Amino acid sequence: MSWGNLLQPDLILESSILSLTPEIIQRSGLKGLVLDVDETLVPITSAHASEELQPWIEAVQQVATLWLVSNNISEARIKRIAEPLRLPYIIGAGKPSRRKLRRALTGMNLPPNQVGMVGDRLFTDVLAGNRLGMFTILVKPMVNPTEAIRRYPIHSFEVWLSQLLGASLTPHKH
Repeated sequence: MSWGNLLQPDLILESSILSLTPEIIQRSGLKGLVLDVDETLVPITSAHASEELQPWIEAVQQVATLWLVSNNISEARIKRIAEPLRLPYIIGAGKPSRRKLRRALTGMNLPPNQVGMVGDRLFTDVLAGNRLGMFTILVKPMVNPTEAIRRYPIHSFEVWLSQLLGASLTPHKH
């Protein structure tokens, strides 16, 4: 498989994870979602999930099993986010490594093609999910609304390099 294919998300959303609706999940044939945490669910500067995240989690759980899989090695941080949401979690995933993603799939008891890997990064989340045959969903980073607009040079670089390698990163309209 070419780098362009490995970095190509199956679905690109023009906004945060909150725009991923149960309808989109069902239309994509998914029964489970593996969710990245930092900048996907929670701004890196926030210690807890936002108020708007709980109803989103509850709505999505009506159609899909959810697991959090984070590269973050701080058990305290990820636990503080996962426990109020009542979600199982894995820390220190080392994405694009597939090892801990496989553990989440086993926990869901679902094959990779029925599980979406949702994240804000091409070279960790999308690459790991594609390497396992998961349905990959790229979302815009979750930012803290009280902060000034931040620049995301790593995201910009990843998009530029992915396009150079052949990925087409045009957002899908819903």
